[in-house]
Amino acid sequence: MAKSEISSGVCGHTTTVEANMDGKVCKLNITSSCKAIQQLAEELPEVNPMQEISAKRAMPKTLEMGLKHCYHAACPVPVGIIKAVEVASKLALPKDVEIKISKE
Repeated sequence: MAKSEISSGVCGHTTTVEANMDGKVCKLNITSSCKAIQQLAEELPEVNPMQEISAKRAMPKTLEMGLKHCYHAACPVPVGIIKAVEVASKLALPKDVEIKISKE
């Protein structure tokens, strides 16, 4: 199992993603304080990891659901879901991702 814990920023919402491989599909358990992400989670119970790791072949389903449900284009949750899928499917090693925002 791989897990992503996502703090989305100024909106204050948090999301937890658990990803487990089941054959060639990755089962997702997504819990969130955000209603938009809750709707995304209902439509995204599982994904094919090979389809999620490249936007060159086709739009990853996770990003498609993000565009459909997220109110904010910069929402980090879809990427956090894909990172958990990558780790669960052994397509990436677990490593934290960080974006630091400042105004100067």
